[in-house]
Amino acid sequence: MKAATAAKKLGIYLPAAPQEFQEATITRTELMEMQANPPEWLADLRRNGPHPRSIVAARLGISISGLNRNGYADPLTTEEINDIRREEPKWLVIERQVAQEVKAEDERIAKEARLKAEKAARRAKREER
Repeated sequence: MKAATAAKKLGIYLPAAPQEFQEATITRTELMEMQANPPEWLADLRRNGPHPRSIVAARLGISISGLNRNGYADPLTTEEINDIRREEPKWLVIERQVAQEVKAEDERIAKEARLKAEKAARRAKREER
C-alpha cells in the first residue's frame, strides 16, 4: 500500500514520518508489524506529534469541521493539544457540545432504524404464515 494509506492506518501525519517511510510501499505484513511493535520514530510521532487533524479532533472531543471552523487546519503537537485542553476556550466547549448533540442524534437515528427493521421483519414473518 502507499505510504499515505499506511500513515492513515497508523494514525500519523505523513510529512512528519521519516523520508524512507514516505517513499516506501508498505506491505500488510509490515503494517501489522509496525502496529504490534512500533519502531522508535513511530512511537515518538504518536506520543508527541505532530498529529493529523483526525487525531487532534478525537483528542479534543470534537469534529474535524469544528477544528476548521476555529482556525485549526494544521496538524498540532501533543503539547499544543494539551495547551488547548488546559485553556478550554469557549469555542472548544461549544464544539464539544455540538459533537455530543450530533452523536446523540446519530444514536437516535440508528435506534429508530433498528426498530423499523425489527418491525418489518416481524411483519414479514407474519405474512409468511
